[in-house]
Amino acid sequence: MRVTFIHADGKGRTEAEAEAGDILLDVAQAHLMPLEGTCEGQMACSTCHVIVTKEDFERLPPATEMEEDMLDLAAGVRRTSRLSCQIVLTADLDGLTVHIPSESRNMQGPR
Repeated sequence: MRVTFIHADGKGRTEAEAEAGDILLDVAQAHLMPLEGTCEGQMACSTCHVIVTKEDFERLPPATEMEEDMLDLAAGVRRTSRLSCQIVLTADLDGLTVHIPSESRNMQGPR
């Protein structure tokens, strides 16, 4: 399946291949996107915040209340914001496009 990451500058894009069951944060980090994921998917931070395109946002399962609470702490949050650690890729999400927020800063650097 294919996932497209729109870079924080809005100009660049990275096309990534993923498998069903992959976590979007892991795919992003494997393709050097600046998503820190400080809490390693435990929903204790918002450093893996992405903005999902409107069309694709409607294909995602709803965010949990806990995820919504963490998004309240994210910089540059939008109506279609999600935590990439909470998006499990499925065949239904093939072609997913997400924007890396311009506020993203990966303080850990590439892994």
